[in-house]
Amino acid sequence: MTSPATRLGTGNARMQVRPGPLPLVAAAATVAAVLVWLLVRDPHGSIRPGFAAGPIAMAAAFFACHRIGRAVVVARPVRAFWRLYSHSAICVGIGAAVSFGLSNNRPGISPYVAVPLLLGVALLMLAFMQLPRQKRSALRWAQLMLDGATVAVAGALFFWYVVLQLAPPGLGAFTQYGAAIVGVGGLVALVVIGRAAMSPASVVDPMALRILAVPPFTGVVVSVLLIVGGETGRLWLSVLSVPAIGAAMALAAYRQQVVLARPGGAPTGPPRRSFTNVLPIAAVVATTALVITMSARQLNSGQRVVIVGAVLIAAFVVARQLLGRRAGDLILEGVRRQQAELEHLAMHDSLTGLANRARFQAALAERLTAHRDASVLMIDIDDFKTVNDTMGHATGDQLLCEVAQRLRQGSAETHLPARLGADEFAVLLDTEDPEAAEEIAAGVLAALTVPFRVGEHQLLAHASIGVALAGQGDSAEEVLRNADIALHEAKAAGKASWARFEPRMRQEVVNLARLGSELHNAIIRHELYLMYQPVFDIVTGRMAGAEALVRWNHPTRGNVPPSEFVPVAERSGLILPLGGWVLREACRQLAAWQAAHGTAAISSINVNVAARQLRDPGFVDEVAAVLGETGLLPANLVLEVTESSVLDGRQVRGTLEALHALGVKLALDDFGTGQSSLSLLRAFPVDVLKLDKSFVDGICDGEDRGRLAVAAAVAQLADNLDLYAVAEGIESADQLDRLRQMGYRLGQGYHMAKPLPPGEMAALMLGTATTSVTV
Repeated sequence: MTSPATRLGTGNARMQVRPGPLPLVAAAATVAAVLVWLLVRDPHGSIRPGFAAGPIAMAAAFFACHRIGRAVVVARPVRAFWRLYSHSAICVGIGAAVSFGLSNNRPGISPYVAVPLLLGVALLMLAFMQLPRQKRSALRWAQLMLDGATVAVAGALFFWYVVLQLAPPGLGAFTQYGAAIVGVGGLVALVVIGRAAMSPASVVDPMALRILAVPPFTGVVVSVLLIVGGETGRLWLSVLSVPAIGAAMALAAYRQQVVLARPGGAPTGPPRRSFTNVLPIAAVVATTALVITMSARQLNSGQRVVIVGAVLIAAFVVARQLLGRRAGDLILEGVRRQQAELEHLAMHDSLTGLANRARFQAALAERLTAHRDASVLMIDIDDFKTVNDTMGHATGDQLLCEVAQRLRQGSAETHLPARLGADEFAVLLDTEDPEAAEEIAAGVLAALTVPFRVGEHQLLAHASIGVALAGQGDSAEEVLRNADIALHEAKAAGKASWARFEPRMRQEVVNLARLGSELHNAIIRHELYLMYQPVFDIVTGRMAGAEALVRWNHPTRGNVPPSEFVPVAERSGLILPLGGWVLREACRQLAAWQAAHGTAAISSINVNVAARQLRDPGFVDEVAAVLGETGLLPANLVLEVTESSVLDGRQVRGTLEALHALGVKLALDDFGTGQSSLSLLRAFPVDVLKLDKSFVDGICDGEDRGRLAVAAAVAQLADNLDLYAVAEGIESADQLDRLRQMGYRLGQGYHMAKPLPPGEMAALMLGTATTSVTV
């Protein structure tokens, strides 16, 4: 068995349903085997081997039709059609098995064989009648019923007055009537096939439809010749008819698979006019001929001339009607072609050719309604925006097409890959086994790690995947929502991974949504306030600045930690109004301290800035406006940014350069924890390095030489580059002494002072301004 990772490899094939010729080969082999047996058989030997081929051929036809009927990538009407046809193959196969059990060469058809054959004909007609078609009025239904009745009555008259009259003497009534009923049923089936196949909304391949007219036509011919034929002819027909029918059904299914394997899998064109549509007219002509033949024996020459003239007039009218229908067909062909194209566009993504969201949801809903196993993989390309921003949308579109190609090629026939929009894809699986779904998700990730060749570029496209299993009573929307929740969980875990939905995730999402709504109201109702953590000169003990920290006093929950509501603000977009409020309030407070305390007040305030703020085109203007409103100088403001924020594209880089040009100081927060810290110092304007708390913890234990080395290197680096170095998270006197020895001049932490409200902060400022505080 091929693993999901192997199946999801590279390649250029664009297949949705791969043609499987094995059933067709098996059915054709039974026909050839019967022909060989007929040519070399012993005339006095048993005829049972000849009948053995029938059930085998119908089994092959069943598998060929069932293969399309179970493929979720195929449109629902096409699947339903081929499923009914596979059931029809079962009924005909039962009739063939009964014939094998009887193994006789008697005239007619046994009732035990006729009953399953008639049931197969009924299912065949039902399959055609369920194909999409234009809405029929009562008049159109009446016309269809009249056509069927005309053919049925004409066929019954033909069998009654012609075929049964030629039956050999002694033939049982049941076998005669069984053959006649099968023959009439085949004629009616041909009418239904002709009418349904000519529908403008036909979705089954026209060539396959024409091939599928062979089984009922064969049934009509065989039912006649089994009554009036000779012994040798009956034997040939008895043993060859069912294998031929099976081969025709397998060939039609193979033809449909070939069409579905083409890009888009749409029918090759509108159905052509079929000879089955003239069956009602042929029935009238045949009945007229029968009347003439029977009447000619009793009429004189003048009366015969009148009858011949009436027949000629009827023929002229029929010819005129046929020409009119042909003209109408030419007009409708263009309409049918446009309708087929529009339906295809409505259910497929125009860029990648995959199923779109509408078709994906319909297929998922159908599977859930039928209580069949279903799982969904929700796939999102990580950092796809970077590709569009740096290489252009044309390259991004090519990358999406390559991703779609791998999903299409690697998906099993019972899976449905789709593009839901932008860089979001999905795959519908036919399983509810968690391990199987997770294995396929891992295979998708493995396949996407192989570099993509896009023009002259080699691109990597890592993805995050959410896996959701359909539960009892889940709707399509619920399963998709669960997969989306799991996808966000995978993104939060670090991207390039998968996560399977668990019920707790939904509750977390609900809580986050509720918290986001409450945070929105908190900004409006002024429930937020700022605390200030002093930054000290750890050599002199004087206060050098302060970092503004936002807090939330919830009316019912009390103080909500920033670790809970700041990520919610970033996800929901509230970080812009929240960050704007923090910036304005911190600058206002610094201006108030300087106005009240003069030189005793701190000279700068640190404000944390999120990546989303730096991506905002109006952020620089907002900072300039706040400085102007509060009367602060740009040097009084220090904006703290993280390494991940700095690496968030060209827009962020431009914003930082504009802020630095304005005179605002920039601090690189949590320095040392990223992967590109040293390169950032050359690529971006930086004034302050803030050593992350993780390097300060345990710095005095003497066991972690790595922490000591990094902390010492940051201090030396800042000194050589003429930058300020600030040590964060100082919690003991030993840590403070060790940092002084390393050359650090600035520091902050609970050992020196916790975050304070504005009043206590002012008092501490005044105290450190008059006396050196031991830190």
